[in-house]
Amino acid sequence: MSGRRTGLGRGLESLIPTSEPPTASERTHGGAASSEVPIESLEANPYQPRLRWNETLLEALAASIREHGIIQPIIVSRTPSGDKLQIVAGERRWRAAQRAGRTTVPVVIRDTTAAQSLELALIENIQRADLNAIEEALAYRQLTTEFGLRQADIAERVGRSRPAIANTMRLLSASAAIRDAVANDDISAGHARAIMSVPDPADQDALLQRVIRDDLSVRDAERIAQHLLRPAPSRDPLENVPDPRLRSVQGSLQRALGARVDVNRGKGSAAGRIVISFHSDDELNSILSRITGEGTDSEDDYADY
Repeated sequence: MSGRRTGLGRGLESLIPTSEPPTASERTHGGAASSEVPIESLEANPYQPRLRWNETLLEALAASIREHGIIQPIIVSRTPSGDKLQIVAGERRWRAAQRAGRTTVPVVIRDTTAAQSLELALIENIQRADLNAIEEALAYRQLTTEFGLRQADIAERVGRSRPAIANTMRLLSASAAIRDAVANDDISAGHARAIMSVPDPADQDALLQRVIRDDLSVRDAERIAQHLLRPAPSRDPLENVPDPRLRSVQGSLQRALGARVDVNRGKGSAAGRIVISFHSDDELNSILSRITGEGTDSEDDYADY
């Protein structure tokens, strides 16, 4: 994401205290002491905001660990039962170490609360630009709903502006299709916000499909969204608002053509009309291709239609 600040609040070290002072047998990393522990003594962070793990990147990290070992220790805290160490930051290293066949990993033990555990995992992922916008938004919402942090508090901790936090959390109000597209990296958060500015769900769906199909830029999506927001031209007074069946037909046509479609029927009549809107020669060509299976070769061809 562009414009993201690199200085993230107070940082990891200021948020969680070291559980124990270093001993002579422990190695130091940037002033913090680490020790090797059995890899099976660690468990995943239940507050880990990352929902998906890139298999290719995990394999690459595992290969690096096989050759060079783990340079940066994993930050952990003790579980209430004391029989496990819960990962606070560094879960990807732990997963890759398992793939690399490691039996021990270096750790730094910290004392953390549940809120700090989520906060630190969130900060670590943001620092590495590892979270998609939906994962980030879910983590922010968890910090507000479960731990009572305000958006201003979150902004201070992760080094973002409060409006940036609000805009990210707003993505959670998008339709399931839009959220999935962002989570799958089919569209960016900027695309999602442009699509969400269109009030009609059928128009949103059509614009989403077009953005993905034509690989549109955020500016292109915003331009089309602005066009859809313009007041519709006055209609024949005999026309009624489409009934639910026509609305369903209209939505199906929009999804099939990737364009705005209006289906209107005269009052008391089975007759009506279908109006298909387009905003460029490319879009007209795309619509023609979907309807006829053929495209136009040049602007001169449009005279035949």
